[in-house]
Amino acid sequence: MSKFQKKRGKASPAVSTASLPDIIFMLLFFFMMVTVLRDAELKLTVTTPEATELTKLQEKSLVNYLYIGKPIKKYEESYGTSPRLQLGDKFATVADIPLFLERHKIKVAENKRPKITSSLKVDGDVTMGIVQDIKTQLRKSGQLKVNYSARPRPE
Repeated sequence: MSKFQKKRGKASPAVSTASLPDIIFMLLFFFMMVTVLRDAELKLTVTTPEATELTKLQEKSLVNYLYIGKPIKKYEESYGTSPRLQLGDKFATVADIPLFLERHKIKVAENKRPKITSSLKVDGDVTMGIVQDIKTQLRKSGQLKVNYSARPRPE
């Protein structure tokens, strides 16, 4: 009498995996686009001092990194063994700091420019003479937020 009967013994159809490669490639493309690779090759030996009271920087995109240390073996022949300054991916002098700061400032949104911080990654064996010269140049350039990088002291 009834036209509808229950279908017994039939399993549900298998899940189609035809779109799976498309999804994988979309995820791969997404992660390739949002991943930020290191933009500076370290050409100096920088072993930062140890400290106990450390705070993390919140927005790393607002940080200028200035490396101060002795050149690695690969560059000792050209640059000697005295402490040098590295801005971004190249060796620099103290006079190059204002241009470096200005290039970074242009990339940052105008409302976030007052939050820009200069982080000094200084080798523990470097004398304070070059560090003082760099701090003086930062002050003349209007960069007053300065941070010293350190690593946590093991307990």
